[in-house]
Amino acid sequence: MDSVETVVIGAGVVGLAIARALARRGREVLILEAETAIGTVTSSRNSGVIHAGLYYRPGSLKARLCTLGRELLYAYAAAHGVPHQRCGKLVVATDDKEINALAALKENAERNGVAGIRLLTPTEAHGIEPDITCAAALDVPVTGIIDQHQLLWAVLGDAEAAGATLALHAPVVAVAMAGPGFILDIAGPAPAQIGCRLLINAAGLGAQRVARSLHGLDHATVPRQVLAKGSYFSLSGKAPFRRLIYPLPVPGSSGLHAGLDLAGRARFGPDVEWVESIDYRVDPAREPLFVAAIRRYWPGLPDGALQPDYAGVRPKLAHAGPYDADFLVQASRDHGVPGLINLYGIESPGLTASLALADYVADQARV
Repeated sequence: MDSVETVVIGAGVVGLAIARALARRGREVLILEAETAIGTVTSSRNSGVIHAGLYYRPGSLKARLCTLGRELLYAYAAAHGVPHQRCGKLVVATDDKEINALAALKENAERNGVAGIRLLTPTEAHGIEPDITCAAALDVPVTGIIDQHQLLWAVLGDAEAAGATLALHAPVVAVAMAGPGFILDIAGPAPAQIGCRLLINAAGLGAQRVARSLHGLDHATVPRQVLAKGSYFSLSGKAPFRRLIYPLPVPGSSGLHAGLDLAGRARFGPDVEWVESIDYRVDPAREPLFVAAIRRYWPGLPDGALQPDYAGVRPKLAHAGPYDADFLVQASRDHGVPGLINLYGIESPGLTASLALADYVADQARV
């Protein structure tokens, strides 16, 4: 049986960033990915937004790591040639009843260290984005967008340059404690057993399954997972906005927003659909829901301009918005198993926070 010092389960952006951080600190790292390519699940099925940190509870992991991770990610993208744009966004109040909530959001964002935000009148907002309709808006210049796919490859390249190794199509089906370490049973086309002393469970949607496969871990420490499917519809024709446009958050969601890709194409989403299993098909019947939500801030949306695009599934810990449930990072002090770190509920702003989250996990890694 082969063995390595450290195994990271999951080659999404968070798992790759953790592997990079550990390898750069001199650790021997093997990354195990169940799929046949990196980042094919959550990391490539999101909006590609570099978030500011507006919504999260001050002091929470999401707030701290989003704010820190945002600037780390901008610097990393610039240094590694990863396409990105600090395009900014407007959060809009669509009627007078929402203006107080917008002001409260500004106060929360400032407590999280988000700089440069300002409240706009309808006239000021219209001057920036002539096609929107709102009662007020919050201008957030630090928000941006990034090419998730090129980011994934850049982080993997860094990890491998520091000595990390990636194994694809290598699902972990069982884990046993063995002295000061673990033995992993790996399925796939080349079944094997691997021993390690430090185990990082960054399996995203599969994190709870991996944790429950570990013989000796108290399953009471494994939180319930709920699945939030988010669909996106793309816009035919020219994008009406230069910035991202977000309505105020609604229960269970950050709101159905207008996004952009780096080619300037517009898409709308994600919505929230609570599901029992993973299904990436976009239901065309959801289009009227999108149209009604979009026309609250963009009445000029033409009939028939939306087409189903793609969907993702977020690994949530509660039927709540992304600002209600925090990231959960469990080390031995939390579950009693030395050398094990489990990451749960790493949804938005996981991509934005990935580099900061990786340093946070690496700081806790003890063998």
